[in-house]
Amino acid sequence: MYYPYGYYFDGTYILIIIGAIITLIASSKMNSTFRRYSRVRCHCGLTGSQAAERILNQAGIYDVSVERVSGSLTDHYDPKSKVLRLSDATYGSDSISAIGVAAHECGHAIQHQKGYVPLTIRGALVPIVNIGSNLSWVFIIAGVFMSMNQTLIHVGIILFSLAVLFQLVTLPVEFNASSRALRVLGNTGIMYEDEVHQARKVLSAAALTYVAGAAAALLSLLRLILLFGGNDRD
Repeated sequence: MYYPYGYYFDGTYILIIIGAIITLIASSKMNSTFRRYSRVRCHCGLTGSQAAERILNQAGIYDVSVERVSGSLTDHYDPKSKVLRLSDATYGSDSISAIGVAAHECGHAIQHQKGYVPLTIRGALVPIVNIGSNLSWVFIIAGVFMSMNQTLIHVGIILFSLAVLFQLVTLPVEFNASSRALRVLGNTGIMYEDEVHQARKVLSAAALTYVAGAAAALLSLLRLILLFGGNDRD
């Protein structure tokens, strides 16, 4: 909405604010839940790295190495190098949180082994998204400075949409990895039933961060469409 004397009020900023709030809430929930169950030791006495190696071996995966990576909650599985990297808080800890997160990352390795389609799609999107997410703003800003050139702006929005698509594809990948993790923790006896329930709380909190990220990305895309998605503007 335009106002006299050159002032401009962009009401779509509320979408960015909502996305930021959702993300902060999810991150806070994840951190508090992880900390809570990082103080609860698992009966098996295995550390995160030991549990990961056992799960991988029982799944018949012998070509994936387990390494330590610095940072907090930086755990991830690298399908290109076939390396499962566990953070400082996970690698050497025998807590419910540590083993739950380690098992989740093993879930990604199992997905890779079995050719889980959403994981394959996400992997294919990575290089496109890395380039597109940066170029999107270049096109949008260039379009704005070139007298609201709709072609450039629309190209930018399409490129940004790829990043949103990546966030959406990530959801089933993460949910499935957690499901596999909880199932294997219970079936192998690494965790008792009540411990699996506690691990589920940790992984559910982690899943919320991905949901929040996807929601924030969708809200950002909606804002771009509302601002620039039309044709000729006054």
